[in-house]
Amino acid sequence: MQAVVLDLDGTLFDHRGASRAAVDDWVRACGREPTPALHAAWHDAEERHHRAWRDGLVPHDEHRRRRLREFLPLVGRPVGDDAVLDAQFHDEYLVRYRAHWRGFDDVEDALTAVAAAGVSVALLTNGVPEQQHAKLEALGLSGRVGPVLTAGELGLAKPRPEVFHAACAAVGADPARTLHVGDDHPVDVVGARAAGLSAVHLDRHGEGPADEAERMTSLRELGVFLR
Repeated sequence: MQAVVLDLDGTLFDHRGASRAAVDDWVRACGREPTPALHAAWHDAEERHHRAWRDGLVPHDEHRRRRLREFLPLVGRPVGDDAVLDAQFHDEYLVRYRAHWRGFDDVEDALTAVAAAGVSVALLTNGVPEQQHAKLEALGLSGRVGPVLTAGELGLAKPRPEVFHAACAAVGADPARTLHVGDDHPVDVVGARAAGLSAVHLDRHGEGPADEAERMTSLRELGVFLR
Protein backbone atom coordinates (compact mmCIF):
# COMPACT_ATOMS: atom_id res chain seq x y z
CA MET A 1 0.00 0.00 0.00
CA GLN A 2 1.34 3.42 -0.99
CA ALA A 3 -1.41 5.74 0.17
CA VAL A 4 -4.65 6.13 2.09
CA VAL A 5 -7.39 8.49 0.90
CA LEU A 6 -9.80 9.49 3.64
CA ASP A 7 -13.35 10.78 3.41
CA LEU A 8 -14.38 13.60 5.76
CA ASP A 9 -18.10 13.71 6.61
CA GLY A 10 -19.11 10.61 8.56
CA THR A 11 -15.51 9.40 8.60
CA LEU A 12 -13.42 12.00 10.44
CA PHE A 13 -16.19 14.49 11.14
CA ASP A 14 -19.53 13.69 12.81
CA HIS A 15 -21.81 15.31 10.25
CA ARG A 16 -24.82 13.25 11.28
CA GLY A 17 -24.53 14.27 14.92
CA ALA A 18 -23.95 17.95 14.12
CA SER A 19 -26.83 18.05 11.65
CA ARG A 20 -29.25 16.36 14.03
CA ALA A 21 -28.32 18.68 16.91
CA ALA A 22 -28.65 21.74 14.65
CA VAL A 23 -32.11 20.66 13.51
CA ASP A 24 -33.13 20.13 17.15
CA ASP A 25 -32.03 23.66 18.07
CA TRP A 26 -33.62 25.18 14.98
CA VAL A 27 -36.97 23.42 15.39
CA ARG A 28 -37.19 24.56 19.01
CA ALA A 29 -36.39 28.12 17.91
CA CYS A 30 -39.41 27.81 15.60
CA GLY A 31 -41.59 26.96 18.60
CA ARG A 32 -41.87 23.26 17.81
CA GLU A 33 -40.47 20.11 19.39
CA PRO A 34 -38.13 17.88 17.36
CA THR A 35 -39.63 14.58 16.27
CA PRO A 36 -38.30 11.52 14.46
CA ALA A 37 -40.46 12.52 11.48
CA LEU A 38 -38.80 15.95 11.27
CA HIS A 39 -35.33 14.40 11.53
CA ALA A 40 -36.22 11.95 8.78
CA ALA A 41 -37.60 14.72 6.57
CA TRP A 42 -34.44 16.83 6.94
CA HIS A 43 -32.16 13.86 6.34
CA ASP A 44 -34.11 12.74 3.28
CA ALA A 45 -34.12 16.22 1.75
CA GLU A 46 -30.42 16.62 2.45
CA GLU A 47 -29.55 13.28 0.85
CA ARG A 48 -31.63 13.80 -2.29
CA HIS A 49 -30.67 17.37 -3.00
CA HIS A 50 -27.01 16.95 -2.11
CA ARG A 51 -26.93 14.03 -4.54
CA ALA A 52 -28.39 16.30 -7.22
CA TRP A 53 -25.58 18.82 -6.60
CA ARG A 54 -22.99 16.04 -6.52
CA ASP A 55 -24.24 14.81 -9.89
CA GLY A 56 -24.00 18.28 -11.39
CA LEU A 57 -27.76 18.78 -11.77
CA VAL A 58 -28.14 21.91 -9.61
CA PRO A 59 -25.83 24.64 -8.23
CA HIS A 60 -24.72 24.34 -4.61
CA ASP A 61 -26.86 27.22 -3.32
CA GLU A 62 -29.92 25.86 -5.10
CA HIS A 63 -29.58 22.44 -3.51
CA ARG A 64 -29.71 24.15 -0.12
CA ARG A 65 -32.79 26.17 -1.12
CA ARG A 66 -34.58 23.02 -2.21
CA ARG A 67 -33.97 21.50 1.19
CA LEU A 68 -35.57 24.51 2.87
CA ARG A 69 -38.52 24.61 0.50
CA GLU A 70 -39.42 21.12 1.67
CA PHE A 71 -38.61 21.54 5.35
CA LEU A 72 -39.87 24.99 6.30
CA PRO A 73 -43.59 24.19 5.85
CA LEU A 74 -43.13 21.25 8.23
CA VAL A 75 -42.20 23.65 11.05
CA GLY A 76 -44.82 26.25 10.18
CA ARG A 77 -42.53 28.66 8.39
CA PRO A 78 -43.29 30.38 5.08
CA VAL A 79 -41.09 29.80 2.04
CA GLY A 80 -39.55 33.05 0.82
CA ASP A 81 -37.64 33.94 -2.30
CA ASP A 82 -34.09 32.82 -3.03
CA ALA A 83 -32.45 35.64 -1.08
CA VAL A 84 -34.58 34.91 1.99
CA LEU A 85 -33.84 31.19 1.75
CA ASP A 86 -30.10 31.82 1.45
CA ALA A 87 -30.15 34.02 4.55
CA GLN A 88 -32.22 31.49 6.49
CA PHE A 89 -29.92 28.63 5.62
CA HIS A 90 -26.90 30.58 6.79
CA ASP A 91 -28.36 32.37 9.81
CA GLU A 92 -30.76 29.74 11.11
CA TYR A 93 -29.26 26.39 10.16
CA LEU A 94 -25.55 26.79 9.42
CA VAL A 95 -24.71 28.76 12.55
CA ARG A 96 -26.32 26.02 14.64
CA TYR A 97 -24.63 23.29 12.59
CA ARG A 98 -21.21 24.88 13.16
CA ALA A 99 -21.87 25.09 16.90
CA HIS A 100 -22.03 21.29 17.02
CA TRP A 101 -18.99 20.42 14.91
CA ARG A 102 -17.12 17.50 16.44
CA GLY A 103 -14.63 14.92 15.30
CA PHE A 104 -14.83 11.22 16.12
CA ASP A 105 -12.71 9.96 18.99
CA ASP A 106 -10.95 7.35 16.83
CA VAL A 107 -9.41 9.79 14.34
CA GLU A 108 -6.11 10.12 16.19
CA ASP A 109 -5.74 6.34 16.26
CA ALA A 110 -6.25 6.23 12.51
CA LEU A 111 -3.63 8.90 11.83
CA THR A 112 -1.21 7.08 14.12
CA ALA A 113 -1.79 3.86 12.16
CA VAL A 114 -1.21 5.66 8.86
CA ALA A 115 2.04 7.16 10.13
CA ALA A 116 3.19 3.80 11.47
CA ALA A 117 2.51 2.18 8.09
CA GLY A 118 4.63 4.81 6.35
CA VAL A 119 2.03 5.54 3.66
CA SER A 120 0.95 8.87 2.21
CA VAL A 121 -2.44 10.33 3.08
CA ALA A 122 -4.92 12.56 1.29
CA LEU A 123 -8.46 13.70 1.98
CA LEU A 124 -11.21 13.56 -0.65
CA THR A 125 -14.60 15.04 0.17
CA ASN A 126 -17.86 15.76 -1.63
CA GLY A 127 -18.16 19.27 -0.27
CA VAL A 128 -17.25 22.87 -0.98
CA PRO A 129 -13.74 24.00 -0.02
CA GLU A 130 -14.61 26.82 2.39
CA GLN A 131 -16.78 24.67 4.62
CA GLN A 132 -14.65 21.53 4.47
CA HIS A 133 -11.43 23.37 5.31
CA ALA A 134 -13.25 25.10 8.17
CA LYS A 135 -14.26 21.70 9.53
CA LEU A 136 -10.67 20.48 9.41
CA GLU A 137 -9.54 23.63 11.22
CA ALA A 138 -12.20 23.16 13.90
CA LEU A 139 -11.15 19.54 14.38
CA GLY A 140 -7.45 20.39 14.62
CA LEU A 141 -6.73 18.43 11.44
CA SER A 142 -5.54 21.19 9.10
CA GLY A 143 -2.21 20.18 7.60
CA ARG A 144 -2.42 16.69 9.06
CA VAL A 145 -4.30 14.78 6.38
CA GLY A 146 -2.18 15.58 3.35
CA PRO A 147 -3.64 17.25 0.26
CA VAL A 148 -7.32 18.14 0.61
CA LEU A 149 -9.42 17.70 -2.53
CA THR A 150 -13.04 18.86 -2.60
CA ALA A 151 -15.76 18.31 -5.15
CA GLY A 152 -16.33 22.05 -5.20
CA GLU A 153 -12.79 22.67 -6.44
CA LEU A 154 -12.57 19.68 -8.76
CA GLY A 155 -15.89 20.34 -10.45
CA LEU A 156 -16.67 16.64 -10.07
CA ALA A 157 -17.61 14.48 -7.11
CA LYS A 158 -17.29 10.93 -5.88
CA PRO A 159 -18.12 8.37 -7.21
CA ARG A 160 -16.68 9.73 -10.47
CA PRO A 161 -13.40 7.85 -11.10
CA GLU A 162 -11.62 11.07 -12.05
CA VAL A 163 -11.77 12.41 -8.49
CA PHE A 164 -10.28 9.24 -7.00
CA HIS A 165 -7.51 9.39 -9.58
CA ALA A 166 -6.93 13.06 -8.72
CA ALA A 167 -6.44 12.14 -5.07
CA CYS A 168 -3.94 9.43 -6.00
CA ALA A 169 -2.07 11.82 -8.26
CA ALA A 170 -1.91 14.41 -5.48
CA VAL A 171 0.24 12.04 -3.43
CA GLY A 172 1.97 10.32 -6.37
CA ALA A 173 0.36 6.96 -5.66
CA ASP A 174 -0.75 4.16 -7.97
CA PRO A 175 -4.54 3.70 -7.64
CA ALA A 176 -3.99 -0.06 -7.44
CA ARG A 177 -1.88 0.54 -4.32
CA THR A 178 -4.20 3.09 -2.70
CA LEU A 179 -6.87 2.46 -0.07
CA HIS A 180 -9.97 4.62 0.14
CA VAL A 181 -11.80 4.85 3.48
CA GLY A 182 -15.33 6.20 3.81
CA ASP A 183 -18.77 5.69 5.30
CA ASP A 184 -20.97 5.94 2.18
CA HIS A 185 -20.84 2.46 0.68
CA PRO A 186 -22.05 3.19 -2.87
CA VAL A 187 -19.91 6.31 -3.16
CA ASP A 188 -16.82 5.61 -1.07
CA VAL A 189 -16.47 1.87 -1.56
CA VAL A 190 -18.15 0.86 -4.80
CA GLY A 191 -17.00 4.07 -6.47
CA ALA A 192 -13.41 3.73 -5.32
CA ARG A 193 -13.19 0.13 -6.48
CA ALA A 194 -14.61 1.03 -9.88
CA ALA A 195 -11.77 3.56 -10.15
CA GLY A 196 -9.19 0.86 -9.45
CA LEU A 197 -8.52 1.57 -5.77
CA SER A 198 -8.94 -0.73 -2.81
CA ALA A 199 -11.62 0.36 -0.35
CA VAL A 200 -12.83 -0.35 3.16
CA HIS A 201 -16.30 0.57 4.40
CA LEU A 202 -16.45 2.46 7.69
CA ASP A 203 -19.83 1.25 8.95
CA ARG A 204 -20.11 3.17 12.22
CA HIS A 205 -23.84 2.57 12.64
CA GLY A 206 -24.08 -1.04 11.51
CA GLU A 207 -26.21 -0.14 8.51
CA GLY A 208 -24.52 -2.50 6.09
CA PRO A 209 -24.44 -3.92 3.55
CA ALA A 210 -23.87 -6.96 5.71
CA ASP A 211 -22.10 -8.89 2.95
CA GLU A 212 -19.30 -6.33 2.61
CA ALA A 213 -16.11 -8.22 3.48
CA GLU A 214 -13.83 -5.17 3.76
CA ARG A 215 -15.61 -3.48 6.62
CA MET A 216 -14.82 -1.88 9.96
CA THR A 217 -16.94 -0.18 12.59
CA SER A 218 -14.21 2.12 13.92
CA LEU A 219 -11.13 3.84 12.52
CA ARG A 220 -9.20 2.07 15.26
CA GLU A 221 -9.31 -0.96 12.97
CA LEU A 222 -7.64 0.85 10.06
CA GLY A 223 -4.16 -0.55 10.72
CA VAL A 224 -5.34 -4.04 9.76
CA PHE A 225 -6.07 -2.83 6.22
CA LEU A 226 -2.70 -1.13 5.75
CA ARG A 227 -0.63 -4.30 5.85
